[in-house]
Amino acid sequence: MTKFRPCIDLHNGRVKQIVGGSLSNDGQGLRTNYETDRPANYYAEIYQKDNLQGGHVIKLGVGNDAAARQALTAYPGGLQVGGGINPENAAEWLLAGASHVIVTSFLFDSVGGFLPERLDQLVAEVGKERLVIDL
Repeated sequence: MTKFRPCIDLHNGRVKQIVGGSLSNDGQGLRTNYETDRPANYYAEIYQKDNLQGGHVIKLGVGNDAAARQALTAYPGGLQVGGGINPENAAEWLLAGASHVIVTSFLFDSVGGFLPERLDQLVAEVGKERLVIDL
């Protein structure tokens, strides 16, 4: 059986779906498939009402923390969170209601080399049971 995994992508504090590979630090070339005026917590409430499990909130760049917190508050323990996760903020996101934290780029250096000591730091901070590695 296929399971539906809901997602809330956030960019500049808004829920939107961005065309893969079009997001850059300078915002040039950004292409959006979908954008809504509804807040992140609106979708989190739907996911909770429909008992959808294993979903996530992804913060694509800066300016998304408030919207992510709203979604996590609306569905405490029901959503994972990713985007800018590191040992300094991982536990804070779990306390905000995330079931797990998702980490990607923090685990690599600027040329793509894996940094196992960073993974060890995260495991020490939140435990391997609450950590999702997105490669």
